[in-house]
Formats: sequence, structure tokens, C-alpha cells
Amino acid sequence: MSGLSFDRATLKDVKRIVIKVGSSTITYGNGKRNFSRIDRLAREIADLANQGKEIILVSSGAVAVGVDRLGLAAKPKTIPGKQAAAAVGQGVLMHTYEKIFAEYGQIVAQVLLTRVDSVDRHRYTNSRNTFLALLEHKVIPIVNENDVVAIDELKIGDNDNLSALVAGIVDADLLIILSDVDGLYTANPQKDPNAKLVHEVTDITPEIEASAGDAGSKVGTGGMFTKIQAAKMATSSGINMVIASGEEKDAISRILEGEEVGTLFVSRENRLQFRKRWLAFGARIAGKIVVDDGCAKAVRKAGGCSILPAGITAVEGEFEAGNTISVVNKAGRELARGLSNYSSEELDVIKGAKTSEIENILGHKHFDEVIHRDDLVIL
Repeated sequence: MSGLSFDRATLKDVKRIVIKVGSSTITYGNGKRNFSRIDRLAREIADLANQGKEIILVSSGAVAVGVDRLGLAAKPKTIPGKQAAAAVGQGVLMHTYEKIFAEYGQIVAQVLLTRVDSVDRHRYTNSRNTFLALLEHKVIPIVNENDVVAIDELKIGDNDNLSALVAGIVDADLLIILSDVDGLYTANPQKDPNAKLVHEVTDITPEIEASAGDAGSKVGTGGMFTKIQAAKMATSSGINMVIASGEEKDAISRILEGEEVGTLFVSRENRLQFRKRWLAFGARIAGKIVVDDGCAKAVRKAGGCSILPAGITAVEGEFEAGNTISVVNKAGRELARGLSNYSSEELDVIKGAKTSEIENILGHKHFDEVIHRDDLVIL
């Protein structure tokens, strides 16, 4: 699952790190806080901050802690019920973090994000400025999704993808996801005794995506599938990512010392420009186009290419000109994302046509390209 090996020793030089902890890492199965684990995490992060590293913590656990504080037998199934638990749990969790980090001389700040903060480019930029100002003041931002106000269609949905989004916003050097699993396995280790831990991934293939199983524990919301999505987002943005077990002692420090802990997803060498990063991972995907083999091959080449109507075989969803859409091959694998110059209705009519035929078919032609290469992000 890897080509040229990455030298993990270079991870000791990273400066800006996003660390995500899952619910199962900081709470027990009954939703009560695991103080010994939270203390260990805070001590390790504080020590890294003292070394001059810039740390952002993305923390799950608000709903689980809220369920415990409210004395509920199980996690609510309704959205208002979950939001009520999150509202209670978020305050309890932040109070815990603030108290424990203060023991190690660190100031923390609460940052709550929703999908709206990433969909709107101005808010995306403002989020970045806020994070950078906090880091400049040596503050450790503690991030969660704003579950209390987020409605379903505007939810980021899980903190794995939220952490990758945050890593992209702040231009992090490394993303570490601490979970209830040791990393990516060749098969589900709970079902297959022959499953082996994969130490390094340089290309997230369809096979790797297919091997991602369901959620590993009943406490969290994200299984390996969401972690692979996060890895695609991070590595496409030029950010290395490691999945490791939250139960491992000093996992973060050992990763930064170059030890082979968990699974390392090696970033692509290119660093997406800030605008392109928003385009690919901040903006909402409004629909998709399916391209033929020739177009798919051209898109995958270094530097990519503009997408013309001739290479499009199908259009899915309803979208307007200027919306961000996904580009997939015939097998359904996502190749790229970009800004469409035409609406879905227009594309449905001109798909497969030559550029010279667009005006005759539509009665107008604003662009030769459906997606210009400058507005296209290769994944």
C-alpha cells in the first residue's frame, strides 16, 4: 500500500499540528470522563507547546459527557435530544480541559465551527485568521462542531473530517487522529485474525476505501470510513496524517520522534493554495459529472487539464453555474473537484459535444471549458 517510503524522522521538524481525539479516547463506555487519559493528553500537548510547537486540539465527547451529566440511559436518537446533550456536555468538557491545561500553565480557547463556516469563503478566511491570532498568543484552540445550532444538511458530521478541515484552514504540517483503533488494517481486525496493521499509505486507492469498515465503538460517530475521507482531504492539501490508538502511552510524542506508531498517510508534495483548498474541501459539493477514460487519464496527469464537454458522459444532481461539483470516473471514483461554468441543465444538453458546438446547442457560449484548470483541484 505504499510506494517510496517516507522518512518518519522528518516529523520531528513539524511545527503546526492538529490533534483529534475521539470520544472513546477521553470517555469511558458509560460516557463518564476518563480523567487519567485527559490529564495525560493535556500534559503531552502542554509539553509540545513548551517546545515551541503550535497545537490545535479537535475534541469529540461533548454528547457522551452530556448524556452522562443528564443521567440518560442512552444517547438520544432525535436531533434536538443530541443537541441538548451536546449543549450540556460541551460546557462540562471545556471546564475539564481548562482546569487540567491550567495545571500545566497553558491557556485554552473554545472554537465551535459549523459547515456554514467552511461553505462561505469569507467565514472560512475569518476562521483561519482567528486560529492564527490564538496561536500567536500561545493559546491552544479546542475545536468541536457547533452541534447545538447545526442542522443536518449543514453538519460536517464527524470530527475526523472536521479535524482535516481545520488542518487545511490553518495550513498545518501534520494531523494526528487518536482513536480506538491502532490504525488502518488490511481487514477488520475484530473479524479477521490475520488482519495486519498497515504502517504507511502513499496512495488512497479504491481498495483502501473499500476496506474501511463501520464505526469501531458505540461511543463515537466516525468509523474507519470517515478517517479515510479525512486522510484524502489532508494528503490532498499537502498535510501528512497519522491514525493511532488513543490508548497508546505518549503516542503523540512517539509519532513526532519518528517511531512507527499507527498508520501514516503520506501527503502529496503539492500544497494547495488557500483558495483551492476551500474550493475542494470547504465549499459544498452541489453535484457531479462522470467523465470518460480519456478525460480521466488527462485529469490525473501532473498539472491536470481543463474539462471540456466532449469528455463528459453523465451529469448527476442539480446545480447552477459557479457551484462546486465533483468529477468522477466511470467506476465512480472521485478524481477532482472544481467550479462549473455551466448549470446541470446546460451540461445535460452539451455533454459529449465538441467545444465548437456549444453555441449552436445552447444559443450562447460563455466558456469553452466546463471547468477551467485554474478552478480544478485534483484529488
